[in-house]
Amino acid sequence: MVEAGLGPEPWNVLNQGLSELTGLSIGAVSIVVGAAVLLLWVPLRQRPGLGTVSNVIVCGVAMDATLALLPDAHALAVRVPLLVTGVLLNGVATGLYITAAFGPGPRDGLMTGLHRRTGRSIRLIRTSIEATVVATGFVLGGTVGVGTVLYALSIGPLAQYFLRRFALPAPGAGDAVPSGGPSEAILQR
Repeated sequence: MVEAGLGPEPWNVLNQGLSELTGLSIGAVSIVVGAAVLLLWVPLRQRPGLGTVSNVIVCGVAMDATLALLPDAHALAVRVPLLVTGVLLNGVATGLYITAAFGPGPRDGLMTGLHRRTGRSIRLIRTSIEATVVATGFVLGGTVGVGTVLYALSIGPLAQYFLRRFALPAPGAGDAVPSGGPSEAILQR
């Protein structure tokens, strides 16, 4: 999505703004922000796992590496598919790695923790988080575009859809389905 140049996802708007202010790479800022978001887990009583810690480090490093390797995309016919693919893959990835039960990443743990505490749908919680983050990132100087808006409005419904599709049907699946089982709110409309 960053390479598509049509507006990064909201957390990268925030990361870009902070990167501009600090002089750190966007990947390094992503790591710092991910670690800081973990502090928001404390009042939510959200538990980190191996996947949580891995997400903080791997996503930032992978972002810097991918951006260094990808060729520049100038043609709109290339940029639009990059954008749409990025949004869809992020929805799929969210469903897969959360239901794997190794612990959600910091941002997704914030989503699942708020879902668990409030009973609100994943769709609503995630969309609210993304809107807040994009507004903050924009104020700090991050880039906002059509891709940002597309992501902010679609990732909540996509996350809820893919969490429902990949959830284990048996009760007692642990934290794979953050609300405790497939019949809970995370799997409802």
